[in-house]
Amino acid sequence: MTRLHLFQELVATYRKYGWELKGVLLTPTTQAELSGRESDLAAVPVKDSSFDALWFSRPSHQNREAWELRLLAETQYALFESFEPDETEEQRDEMKQEMEARMRDYLSGGTGERGH
Repeated sequence: MTRLHLFQELVATYRKYGWELKGVLLTPTTQAELSGRESDLAAVPVKDSSFDALWFSRPSHQNREAWELRLLAETQYALFESFEPDETEEQRDEMKQEMEARMRDYLSGGTGERGH
């Protein structure tokens, strides 16, 4: 399956369940492959990365907000975090950076779990 097809399939599946694409982490190779071929990329922040992943969010119970970092690969792997309504944007950004670090750790053969 091409990266483009996988990207489109993942976005469609997540949307079906109420998730919204919020950001994308892409290697230079994948960014070049998707550039100009996928309209969803123009609507969200795209960040250079050592791995390919998609950020999704949706409302959760008790006014919380759920975020998921989904690896852009046929292997199903994602990290999930739920944020309290009173958490600052700085706190949320810090946790999302930690999730990106855990994803890198997972891809390098680690467990994907930091501090546990």
